[in-house]
Amino acid sequence: MMTSSEIRQSFLDFFAGKGHEIVPSSPVVLPADPTLLFANAGMNQFKEIFLGVRASSYGRVADTQKCIRVSGKHNDLEEVGRDTYHHTFFEMLGNWSFGDYYKKEAISWAWELLTEVWKLPKERLWVTIYETDDEAGDLWRACTDVNPAHILKFGKKDNFWEMGETGPCGPCSEIHLDNTVGGATADMVNAGTAEVIEIWNLVFMQYNRKSDGTLDELPAKCVDTGMGFERVAAVLQGKASNYDSDVFMPLIQAISDLSGIPYADGETAVAMRVIADHLRALSFAIADGVMPSNDGRGYVLRRLLRRAARFGRTLGMTRPFLCELFPVLEKQMAAVFPELTARRDSILRALRAEEESFATTLDRGIALFDATIDDLLKQGKKTFPGDQAFKLYDTYGFPFDLTVLMAQEKGFAIDAPVFQQFMQQQRERARAARKDHTAAENDLVSAFVEQGLFSTFVGYHRTSITTPILAILADGQAVEALAEGMKADILLKETPFYAESGGQVGDTGVLTAPTGATFTVADTQRPAQGIILHRGVLKNGRLTKDELVAAAIDEDRRDAIRRHHTATHLVNAALRRVLKTDSIKQAGSYVTPERLRFDFTWFEALTPEQLAELEREVTGFILANREVKTYEIPLKDVPGSGIIAVFDEKYGDVVRVVDTEGISRELCGGTHVNRSGDIGPFRILMETSIAAGVRRIEAQTGFAACAHTLQEHALLSGLAGRLSLAPADLPDRVEALLEQTQRLEKELKALAEKNALAKGAALAEQFALLGGVPVLVEAVGELEAEPLRALVESLRKQQPDSVILLAALSGGKITFVLNAGPTAQAKGLHAGKLVGAVAKAAGGGGGGKPDKAQAGGKHPEKLDAALATARNLIAQALEA
Repeated sequence: MMTSSEIRQSFLDFFAGKGHEIVPSSPVVLPADPTLLFANAGMNQFKEIFLGVRASSYGRVADTQKCIRVSGKHNDLEEVGRDTYHHTFFEMLGNWSFGDYYKKEAISWAWELLTEVWKLPKERLWVTIYETDDEAGDLWRACTDVNPAHILKFGKKDNFWEMGETGPCGPCSEIHLDNTVGGATADMVNAGTAEVIEIWNLVFMQYNRKSDGTLDELPAKCVDTGMGFERVAAVLQGKASNYDSDVFMPLIQAISDLSGIPYADGETAVAMRVIADHLRALSFAIADGVMPSNDGRGYVLRRLLRRAARFGRTLGMTRPFLCELFPVLEKQMAAVFPELTARRDSILRALRAEEESFATTLDRGIALFDATIDDLLKQGKKTFPGDQAFKLYDTYGFPFDLTVLMAQEKGFAIDAPVFQQFMQQQRERARAARKDHTAAENDLVSAFVEQGLFSTFVGYHRTSITTPILAILADGQAVEALAEGMKADILLKETPFYAESGGQVGDTGVLTAPTGATFTVADTQRPAQGIILHRGVLKNGRLTKDELVAAAIDEDRRDAIRRHHTATHLVNAALRRVLKTDSIKQAGSYVTPERLRFDFTWFEALTPEQLAELEREVTGFILANREVKTYEIPLKDVPGSGIIAVFDEKYGDVVRVVDTEGISRELCGGTHVNRSGDIGPFRILMETSIAAGVRRIEAQTGFAACAHTLQEHALLSGLAGRLSLAPADLPDRVEALLEQTQRLEKELKALAEKNALAKGAALAEQFALLGGVPVLVEAVGELEAEPLRALVESLRKQQPDSVILLAALSGGKITFVLNAGPTAQAKGLHAGKLVGAVAKAAGGGGGGKPDKAQAGGKHPEKLDAALATARNLIAQALEA
């Protein structure tokens, strides 16, 4: 029996033997393509090749692509662990033709690999084709010995593949395997069961779906195939479930050992499969630079991790356990995906930190669930509201099936239709956001490709050029001419303007016609390779399509950007030295003329000493005045070379390396200085946290750093002058002033408490009996919250079984403090709920425990009304 590793390698070897270049997997993140949260298919990294805006160095390629499907059109999350073949993370084995071979070869080679190399029984293979693709049907009959009765036609839903709402698409031919005992029938194919399962999809890419739904022919007909690695491993190993193959069993066995529960059928088995699946998705996403957070991709990861952690609790695992399972995954897959080892520290720390954080969130979610159940019991209702179930799902990470289970244990049903209504609204918002952001841009690219309009960037070595206007867009529509004052996007044949990419802002400048017409470029954008748009306004005159213009960038601004961009590379290199680790991953950057921003994965704030050392390291790199060279190499030569590739860039077959001699080597398409010494002064402005496990450094170089230093000097000199000190003496004086301030604050606090306690003697005489309980509700004038609490506590000691509510004013707001004794609590008075209702009457809120609570009010003029409310509520509770 072949191992999964042998299966993967045999696929790659087979297609290498057919003249395919074996290329590396792209990261699971492709932010340069905003239609996708994560790479969800093998073709994502080749999208621009299919559209015709980027050429491929190879006519045919093959690889294994890391994929994550957790949202959008391709969302397998709810099926994960419940069926035998859906996963959030999976490998997609694929072979591609970029205008080289087409249907005949794709079909013949697929059949050859499955039946001759892997020896799958031909009589158990079924083939589906698109309902109008007679060519594919004829080729299956002519080029293979598949049973003709096993060739079936299906419609768009099953046999027309689309990456998303817009983009490359085409008819497909799927190969299915019959796993039944007695033999499958035609109605079992494409029925969504594991009995007859799809194992390979041959997509014949020939169209581009536009935002209005129409289909345009692609520049070249291509082949895009995708085979689920986990599925084929299960098939070749004779397993009924993907989870029973050696892809998953080492992880599942480790989970079983950790929990002390055998892997068998039932809910515990579902939990183990979910945990194994989610750990894979989390580990690979973190390895590619995504950290769990509260938005975007990070939010998806946070939800996955919480889902895995909650399923772990059903197995009795309450302490963080995912980090204990990671070494099993690393041992399995690091040979193919070395990023798991390179990023081990970050993965382990992220998993542990998120699980520990979730323990607190989980408790809050359970508290919300219990509170909702209590309210429903009081109302005599037995259906848990769908909006509350959605809140548990969306805010606290509770899987819907978990809420259902918890409700069933309490004897409650769930209002599932309302929950699904909220879920659908969320999906529609996400879908609309994706479509609005990209559909028009996709149509624009398609239109330019159809006309053969492309722009060449010449700005690495030139800052101005004379070139014709290829197209003018005003309000998204192509126009022949621009009048004075009109805003537009202009496409030039050649341009020195750098389009925003890789964190570097786009160039600004001017386009000038021989007539004197002047178009001011405020920004430069690149929606796709070769499509560079100059965005701005025509200041004077008239511009027409095909007219020659002199395109000149703002050189001073470009120079400032170059200094900051090269400095980000030096910061990246220096961080590894200062923190003594290579596991740091760049998580984004932003380079402007004024400053640089560098985001990186790290789990704790840098100390002042580390920041000072970092600044010295970068300054040392600058003073070394090393040459900054650029050259191109094949992308396949990057792994293992020591060259850093940033996760949020999309690279072609040939990549550009920026090499600061002896300091750093990174893949980068940005503009850079010629020597490190050209950067000039370097100053770190701040270091902050922007998400769990992600830090940000902001810094300045060149003239901006000089201005910052001068500003600091002026500030220090001014402060020193006001205190009649030398600047060097400021720290000692500030420390002395702080100590003096702290001493005075303590004295004021002690005096306030003394005055408050003095008021207690008079207040102790004002208790009144309600329902046999001493009650005191009074306003005590101006008083801070802490002495007010001390006053309530002193009164409580005098009357332990009482109800005391005191209100005080401070800073234009009200503070309420409430204490409820045992008798009042026994009668149903809950301090936290009551004080919240009282504060609400004064435009505020708050709460607390049954015996002690505090709240605030925003409207002092409503204090008397709030106290009247308090007296009524207390009376109702005690005299009922």
